[in-house]
Amino acid sequence: MYKTIDDLANRWLKRRSDGLSQLESRVLQSTLERTTISRDTNKAVAFHQTFGDRLADTIARIGGSWSFILGFLAFLVVWTVGNVWLLTRDAFDPYPFIFLNLVLSMVAALQAPVIMMAQNRQTERDRIDAAHDYEVNLKAEIEIMALHEKLDELRHSQIIGMRDEIVRLAEVVKRIDERLARQQSAS
Repeated sequence: MYKTIDDLANRWLKRRSDGLSQLESRVLQSTLERTTISRDTNKAVAFHQTFGDRLADTIARIGGSWSFILGFLAFLVVWTVGNVWLLTRDAFDPYPFIFLNLVLSMVAALQAPVIMMAQNRQTERDRIDAAHDYEVNLKAEIEIMALHEKLDELRHSQIIGMRDEIVRLAEVVKRIDERLARQQSAS
């Protein structure tokens, strides 16, 4: 039916092919070739990740978990209890816990940029997923429109076939009627 990207672009997207994005051209090409367009975007993203990216994602995943929060809360309780009650005279970080503040500041200073890097990568993954979703949805819409057109053509050809059959049957009925009329006039 439609043999070129130009034909498909005019028919389904109501645009000329030179006004199509690369993504839309790829979708139309896959429609012509009858190939799938979906792919696993996670594999593509994982393939391009560096060791630092994977490390940052792991740190962000651990740092944003309840187990980390509860573990760190337990560490803070042990630190303060240990320095206030257990090591009262020989406390290495007596109240107001200046060394603990330094440790917490260093953890926050290191953890915050790592989490931000992981969030930036997640945002990029989301962009890739959204573009892929658009691509798959566009192809699905084009395929559905093509199916509707094929069904319309099939229905049209069936209606024409039925009309021709009705005309043929009307002629047969007319001939039978004429024969009956001749037989009645002959008798």
